[in-house]
Amino acid sequence: MNHAAIIARLERFPATLDTACASLTRDDALHRADGKSWSILEIVCHLADEELLDFPKRLESTLNDPSAAWDPIDPEGWTAEHAYREQDLGEQIELFTKRRAERVAWVRSITDPAWDNSYQHPSGPIRAADLLAAWGAHDALHLRQISKRLFELSVRDAGKYQTRYAGEWS
Repeated sequence: MNHAAIIARLERFPATLDTACASLTRDDALHRADGKSWSILEIVCHLADEELLDFPKRLESTLNDPSAAWDPIDPEGWTAEHAYREQDLGEQIELFTKRRAERVAWVRSITDPAWDNSYQHPSGPIRAADLLAAWGAHDALHLRQISKRLFELSVRDAGKYQTRYAGEWS
């Protein structure tokens, strides 16, 4: 496993996120093409919460005491509980960026990490290294989700005109 590459990608992702969202109006950031999927603002709020409540917390627990139970998480519930739709996109990107920088510094500070420590999850064992890899993959999955929302905004704004010349979303 290339730990250094994953950690470097985690460190660079906030700039990617900021660039992807830079041109959005508040209405764009709140848009849900189907009325139920997360908007870009909700995705960004989720990413900020994940930095505090999920990946780093579970990684630390697994490295330190793989037998300790993980705190339950409820990403869908956080949407209402943390009032995602009421948040400011720029502030949430800043919060995510700050939290991510702190978490990357923490990961880099670990000496002799026990990457093979394994938590016994109901779906099967999850090693500390699996969590690190999944953390980076999680960023990519949500970047894809944001890209889809940007595509949907283009379709919305085209109105009666076609976007098919650009290609189909698949």
